[in-house]
Amino acid sequence: MDYYISDLHLGHANVIRWDKRPFDSIGEMHREIIRRWNRTVTPKDTVWLLGDVAWNTKTAQEILPQLRGTKHLILGNHDKQSEEFFSLFSSVRELAVLKDQGQQVILCHYPIAHWQNQYRNAVHLYGHVHNTQDDAAFLHYGAYCRSMGIPFEAYNVGCMLPYMDYTPRTLAQIREANRTERT
Repeated sequence: MDYYISDLHLGHANVIRWDKRPFDSIGEMHREIIRRWNRTVTPKDTVWLLGDVAWNTKTAQEILPQLRGTKHLILGNHDKQSEEFFSLFSSVRELAVLKDQGQQVILCHYPIAHWQNQYRNAVHLYGHVHNTQDDAAFLHYGAYCRSMGIPFEAYNVGCMLPYMDYTPRTLAQIREANRTERT
């Protein structure tokens, strides 16, 4: 099974305040992310992390080995570009194009206005914009495109979003959680 999640920001204490994350400390956030991840992901699953995984390599080295599944990184702006950090993942890329249950999926840390095979029903998953005005603007843009008949199926998989709930999600779960916004 393929799972997706973005913007864990492990080891980044200020993100608790910025995202209004429901944790009293960075330790509590780490424990909850590990618990929710391992409750969902099995060792045979694949998880695509869409950037901003950890604030520093030491924290990544402590926590990532505790998380089940094969982990692939789509680079984010806060990811440390070092061999030590990269060695924690099965692959490291700027962008990925893959098939999930026959569905083409375009993965990038950043929201893309127009992506490969958008007109052939490819889905775009992204992070980076958290729960900010940037995300609201991208959602507005997507709604405008759809109103003009332009296919636009893109989803923010930031862990802090209510439907993500600090838990990796499947494409089917992501689509279902966002269905009400599109109808």
